[in-house]
Amino acid sequence: MTMGKRTQAPALEVRLLREGIIESKHIVQAVVCDERGRVLSVAGNSETATFVRSALKPFQALAVTTTGTLERYDLSDRDLAIITSSHKGTIEQVRQAFNILWRADLDPSVLQCPIPPGKRSPLEYNCSGKHAGMLAICQQRHWPLNNYMDRKHPVQQLVLAKVAELLRMPAAEFISAHDDCGVPTYLLQLGQISSLYALLAASNNLDMERIVRAMTHHPSMVAGDREFDTELMRLTPGELVSKSGAEGVQCIGRLGEGMGLTIKVMDGAKRAKYAVAIHLLQQMGWITPSIAESLAEKFMNPGKYTRLEVVGELSLL
Repeated sequence: MTMGKRTQAPALEVRLLREGIIESKHIVQAVVCDERGRVLSVAGNSETATFVRSALKPFQALAVTTTGTLERYDLSDRDLAIITSSHKGTIEQVRQAFNILWRADLDPSVLQCPIPPGKRSPLEYNCSGKHAGMLAICQQRHWPLNNYMDRKHPVQQLVLAKVAELLRMPAAEFISAHDDCGVPTYLLQLGQISSLYALLAASNNLDMERIVRAMTHHPSMVAGDREFDTELMRLTPGELVSKSGAEGVQCIGRLGEGMGLTIKVMDGAKRAKYAVAIHLLQQMGWITPSIAESLAEKFMNPGKYTRLEVVGELSLL
C-alpha cells in the first residue's frame, strides 16, 4: 500500500446517551482505501496498527481456495462461508464445520480450537470453520495435523505468504501473535487492512471472488441471525462484504468498486464499531437511509433508555 506521512484527521467519537445525557464515550479510527493501497479518506490515522483478528479469515481462506482443497473434498460455498466465519455455534453452523472434516476424513478430535464455556465440542467454537479448513488443507497436502496452529507449520506459512503477496511485503516483516483460538494473527496498519478488503471486493481475482460469493450468498454462516455481518450482507445483497474482528475491528468491502473500510474502536468496544459502520456507510452512500435505519434499530439502541450517536466524519485526502 502507499505509505508515508498523512495529515491526521479527527477521530470519531461514539457516545452512549442515557435519556439524552452522555454517559460514556468511545474513540474510533476509520480508514477507506482502494485496491491500489491508496488512502482515500480517514478519521484518525491510517498508520495506526492493530491486530486484524477475525477480519483476517477471508484471507486465511485463500489457503483453501488456492490449493485445490475445495475440489479435492467437494466442498461447497456453504463450507467456504463457514471457513470465513465467526459463528454462534448454532446446530446449522456446527454441522457445516463438521461437514468439512467429514469430507476430508478427519475426526473432530483433531480440532485444537477451544471448547466454549458450557459447551461440549470445539466444533461449537466460533472459529471452528477456519480450523476445519486448515486441517483439510493439511490432509490434502499430507502435512502434520497435530501442530497445524504453529507459526512455522506449512499451512500457517501458506496463509502468511498469501497475505504478504496481497500487501506486497516480505513475509519476514510481519509481526504475529496468537489469536484467542490459537492460530496466528497479524499486527497491521488500518490502511493495510483496508487495502486487503479493497482487493477482496475488487472482483479481479477468481479465488477472492469465490470467497466473497460464499460470504454474501450464505451470510447466516458468516456470523448468524441478528449479528451485524449477517444482517448487513442480507440487506445489501451483492453490494457489500462484511467481517468483524475482536477488540473493536470491523471491515467492509464495496463490491465491484475496489474499496475497503476498516474501523477500529480504540477501547475494543463492539457496540461502538457497529454504530460507526452504520454512520459511515450512510455518509459514503454505501447503504440507503432505510437500510441505515433498519440497522440502527438493531445496533444503535442497546437498551430501553439508551442509544448510541456518532460524532465526526471521514476526511478526504
